[in-house]
Amino acid sequence: MKKRLLRTVALMLALALCAMLPVTAAGAETAPFGGAVQYDPAQPVNGGDPITVELWFWSGAANLFQALADQYTAIHPNVTVTLVENPWDDYWTKLPLALQGAAGPAVFNVHNSKHDLLIPYMAPYDVDAAMLAEDYVGVGAHTIDGKVYYTDYGLMTATMYYNKAMWSAAGLTDADIPATWDQFREVAKKLTIRDASGALTQAGFSFNGGAQGDVLGEQYQYGQNLFTAEGKVSFNNDAVKAVVQRMKDIYDVDRSGDLNFGNNSGDNFGQGMVAMYLGWGFMNNVLTSNYPDLTFGCFEIPTVMGEVPYAYHRYNGESTFGVNKNAPADQQAVAQDIVKFFLASDGLVKQFCLANSVFPAKNSLATDADILAVPAIAVLASHIDRYIWPGTMPSAVEENMKIALEDIFYNGADIAAALQTAEDTCNQELEGSGFVSAEPQYKYAAEAK
Repeated sequence: MKKRLLRTVALMLALALCAMLPVTAAGAETAPFGGAVQYDPAQPVNGGDPITVELWFWSGAANLFQALADQYTAIHPNVTVTLVENPWDDYWTKLPLALQGAAGPAVFNVHNSKHDLLIPYMAPYDVDAAMLAEDYVGVGAHTIDGKVYYTDYGLMTATMYYNKAMWSAAGLTDADIPATWDQFREVAKKLTIRDASGALTQAGFSFNGGAQGDVLGEQYQYGQNLFTAEGKVSFNNDAVKAVVQRMKDIYDVDRSGDLNFGNNSGDNFGQGMVAMYLGWGFMNNVLTSNYPDLTFGCFEIPTVMGEVPYAYHRYNGESTFGVNKNAPADQQAVAQDIVKFFLASDGLVKQFCLANSVFPAKNSLATDADILAVPAIAVLASHIDRYIWPGTMPSAVEENMKIALEDIFYNGADIAAALQTAEDTCNQELEGSGFVSAEPQYKYAAEAK
């Protein structure tokens, strides 16, 4: 009788314990996962009670956020994640307004260029910054008073794309991949084709439509930061002048390109007009999708001396999500849990990195075979720590550099004079903006001139 009673009590306790555990969908992850930042699927969310949260994102990534929502709700079926997609421009109009009240999204997609716009509405992550830094590179640059509001899940930078068919037709092989800019110029000459009249029919290299993106990064190879210790932009210096002069010489001296040969070097590369083009990682998917017949490869951006420089170029990060500090407490708690779920998940971070052709900031994915199979990512693997993030660079920097380069290339303006004008104008526009460069936090910052 006593044994039967004990068995009954034990069964009742077991049933009660099971009732306390979260119900998960068949096949959902149940074991803890992650690195320093661990996620335990067995921990109930919102006490197991039903709850709905909105997740906002801009157009073009619906499949990624659907995967995130599906995987999360498979573990926590009591949670409903309502996805809200907006076109890019509409997103930045609607989101700041929505975040001002409790009815806005609990979790939302972040772009670091909108840092100043979003940070007043963001709650810090409920994740230890030091532990996050063990799993992800670059966390320090996103830490504010010991707290992280978002960080990078992937790093995107400039990569040299080349047309493999044109490369082969010019008699070039892998042995001809240039390590220096001088070597690059010689290769560009070999890839340039002109007809009998001298008219350009194939550019060896083109920077048309985006020269400012090339210049604002190559000066790092000379040990020259983009911003001074006082936080002012520096355009009129020996490094930037050398970069601009080299670009000018590729067109005017080498005749490997022409300002009037196409107006968008990325599109022109895809169209078969251009043999080499310096583009950012996202172009890998653009070219694959829009120009399926194009066969292209990538190599790391050449350097001045062929040696590892202070930095190869600048990078920009693809950001993790924001948590709305004005959302109701129960929704904020779910949003924090979604963020932690993403940060701990190699699978989701990998999926986001592959979709955007970015090098993973998550250390556990640095040698992932699928990621390194992407040409634009693979060439960065050996030196990813030698790319620098200048911070959430204000639009005034690129806009004023663009104006200076147009004046130099199209109007024949003196390089130093045009750069000085752009520098002065830019610093006037930056005054009072509160911008702080992240360059001092670069791993090799002490090597700068």
